[in-house]
Amino acid sequence: MEIIGNLLNGTLVFSTALIFAALGGMISERSGVINIGIEGFMVSGAFFAAIFTYYAESAGLGSISPWLGLLGAFVCTIIFSFIHAVASIKYKANQVVSGTVINILTPALTFFLVKVLFDGAAETPIISNVFRKISIPYLSDIPILGDMLFNTYPTTYVVILLVLFMYYIFKRSTVGLRLRAVGEHPGATDTAGINVNRIRYISVILSASIAALGGATIVLTTTSSFSFTTVAGQGFIALAAMIFGKWHPIGVTLGALLFGFAQALKDQMQIIPFAQSIPNELFYMLPYLLTLIVLVIAVGRSSAPAALGQPYEPGQR
Repeated sequence: MEIIGNLLNGTLVFSTALIFAALGGMISERSGVINIGIEGFMVSGAFFAAIFTYYAESAGLGSISPWLGLLGAFVCTIIFSFIHAVASIKYKANQVVSGTVINILTPALTFFLVKVLFDGAAETPIISNVFRKISIPYLSDIPILGDMLFNTYPTTYVVILLVLFMYYIFKRSTVGLRLRAVGEHPGATDTAGINVNRIRYISVILSASIAALGGATIVLTTTSSFSFTTVAGQGFIALAAMIFGKWHPIGVTLGALLFGFAQALKDQMQIIPFAQSIPNELFYMLPYLLTLIVLVIAVGRSSAPAALGQPYEPGQR
């Protein structure tokens, strides 16, 4: 029972960053702009979270410093998202290439800045004021489910609320309807008097900032510092979860939970006696191997927004 509880709790913990990133990517792509740059935006979020938290901690801000780190990641990633938005929407550049540039530029630039800020160090100093698990009284005592849902990090509670909010926005609100319309039929949406490119700009910028919270979550709950390998390809796993979830908030979340389960299973298998004879490298392969399998299965079965990847010129039909 303890192993199952730990496995489920680990699944939710590992999935949190992926859910943030996949939901962020989904917003951009539902508006019609491909977001290959999720990995780069997660790296940006991890970097700014580490920097803001470290300096807030140094200034004596104590327990609020990780929240300032989370806010810093959300706001400052606009620097990189604006590059992708302008290139894709204003200049109508190839959106895959633009996103790939973000994935190359962001790790290189942030790693360089770490060396500049910390005298050539390969990573930021260890942060002591990171998020700790919060147990909700009584609910955390529920067998298995209580340990999974009600004894976890603040960022996990935030992402659960975000999933519910996103579901409401996409299914029940005018904003969600307009966002989906822009990604499916931009010409018809423009005819209705809705500014297509304005919605796409907002979507790309918001998409990157939410994905950045995924990178920030890794720093503020797991690594306590930022280095070149902090994100380690999780942005691409989130991209797979988004495709597997068919660009739907609940589907995307379930996809991220699947990959989070693979990562949690990796950790649990290493402490089970009969599995200790198996090389660790096989367990580290699990999330990435699962990503390949899911993408192979999902190809041809997922229906992307009809106008995904198609630049729009006002007045175009």
